[in-house]
Amino acid sequence: MAETGGVREVKSAGRTVELLELLAARGDQPARLRELAEELGVPRSSMYALLKTLIDRGWVRTDVTGSLYGIGIRALLTGTSYLDSDPRVRAARPYLDEASDALGETIHFARLDGGDVVYLATRESHEYLRPFSRVGRRLPAHVGALGKALLAERIDGELPLGGEELAQATPNTHRTRAALLADLKRVRERGHAIDREEGVLGIVGFGFALRYDAPAVDAISCSVPTARLTEGREERIVAVMREIRAKIEAVVPRGTGTGPRWRP
Repeated sequence: MAETGGVREVKSAGRTVELLELLAARGDQPARLRELAEELGVPRSSMYALLKTLIDRGWVRTDVTGSLYGIGIRALLTGTSYLDSDPRVRAARPYLDEASDALGETIHFARLDGGDVVYLATRESHEYLRPFSRVGRRLPAHVGALGKALLAERIDGELPLGGEELAQATPNTHRTRAALLADLKRVRERGHAIDREEGVLGIVGFGFALRYDAPAVDAISCSVPTARLTEGREERIVAVMREIRAKIEAVVPRGTGTGPRWRP
């Protein structure tokens, strides 16, 4: 059994979290009892009892046949509470609006979580609307401008990457650690990250780490369809986003505030 800070992990609590994370990761693909039991390596009887408890409390939902399972509405309520209670998200929101108004493009605010970035706020472009909200979604840090901006704030030997071969989101995603490290070197020299169709085909992203933490855990980005991106437009985006970064960093200085300082 794993230990954290000398305290033994509660096995039932750990299994519950693993189940919820598994269901959340499946998105709109519900799972059957057998799949969940096999994935987590637990007896079906134990899995069924856990599912029944979580269904009764709203953390898991099931279909009318009782054979398919998905994440429940309580997970949404908890996630919303996280966003509402985070002072940095609240402080950044007006400046995300300002960037959106100035550029007319999609603006993101995200946080590094292990080897992924998690989207915490988005202002969508009126010209390029997504069929879904990115808030709450995860993306491997190496595939986009937000993640690369945050990885560049770290020492190469301490990057949260799985190995030498990297997962690809598009044909333009870095395939190897060596290629990513070369790009991160350019990010550090440039002062911001650029994602040229590495996360989504047809979209270029510009990412800027927010340095009120060291190393930074939060970043902002601007995403632009390639059809609207010219050299002059790119210069304008970088200038505006640098200004927005400075404004956010000015209102979220490190180590201040009346509330608790949460660990990243």
